[in-house]
Amino acid sequence: MRALPLLSILLGSCLSLPALAANSSPEATEWLNKLARAEQEQSYQGSFVYERNGSFSTHDIWHRVQDGKVSERLLQLDGSAQEVVRVDGKVQCVSGSLVSGVGTPPDSAPRVLDPLKLMSWYDLSVAGKSRVAGRDAVIVTLSPRDQHRYAFELHLDRQTGLPLRSLMLNDKGQLLERFQMTRLDTDDLPGDRDLQPSSTCKAVARVASTSAQTAAGWRSDWLPPGFELVNSAVRRDAQRNSQVSSLMFDDGLARFSVFLEPTKGDSGVDTRAQLGPTVAVSRHLNTPKGKVMVTVVGEIPLGTAERVALSMRAQDAQASQ
Repeated sequence: MRALPLLSILLGSCLSLPALAANSSPEATEWLNKLARAEQEQSYQGSFVYERNGSFSTHDIWHRVQDGKVSERLLQLDGSAQEVVRVDGKVQCVSGSLVSGVGTPPDSAPRVLDPLKLMSWYDLSVAGKSRVAGRDAVIVTLSPRDQHRYAFELHLDRQTGLPLRSLMLNDKGQLLERFQMTRLDTDDLPGDRDLQPSSTCKAVARVASTSAQTAAGWRSDWLPPGFELVNSAVRRDAQRNSQVSSLMFDDGLARFSVFLEPTKGDSGVDTRAQLGPTVAVSRHLNTPKGKVMVTVVGEIPLGTAERVALSMRAQDAQASQ
């Protein structure tokens, strides 16, 4: 369950609005500012539908802001029970098939959505109005300026600024992912019991993060414009008796991760796959450190992910493919 595709980005944000870029609408940035304030001030509960690749799932959400702390619980209502609990944007526990997917991720700081930075890579505008879950909404669009990222369409609640609907679109305007609230209650606020994880929600172990790019021992010869390294880490894979290096890159809205693992012989195969907006590209590389499998996972186009994978180099020497 990749619930609320933009919630962890947009509702985990702290906006400051400096001078506006000429190609972006002042009204759009005002609405993004209202969205950020809502995250810091507005408690609520509700239900939403999540769609990817024509597959739908329904979820409940409880979101509470108390004493400067933002707590959130997500629960999938159909299929296998899946649950996520987050505090200040950091995952505390997960259940169901999410356990293997989350594992022990680097403990990164909550994402900061900076409109000034986004204006370098997206055009921000107000596209009209709509009505979602019985509430009036304003439509804010973020249109990419290049082929290395996707477009977003946000329907923000006119009263609170909370997101009622978000759409992620490819360069042909095709829908990759949809999040849509079906119920939003800002009066009956979540209590301690609502935010209490179930007994099946497994705590997520933390791996200390580092801001030094050399920590993972790798770098990229090419990155999509605007993407920057936000953390890197090295973890031990006990099953394979190897060390896996990981690097996460961010453009202020989209993110992707690169994983590098030593391989023996010709183990593993090169792959490229896409599920909705999420791509996974794996490539074998010969490096001065030996053969490695490079895997890029994130919400970027396939061609961009493949180019990133082939650009990875050992930090202390040039790698040869």
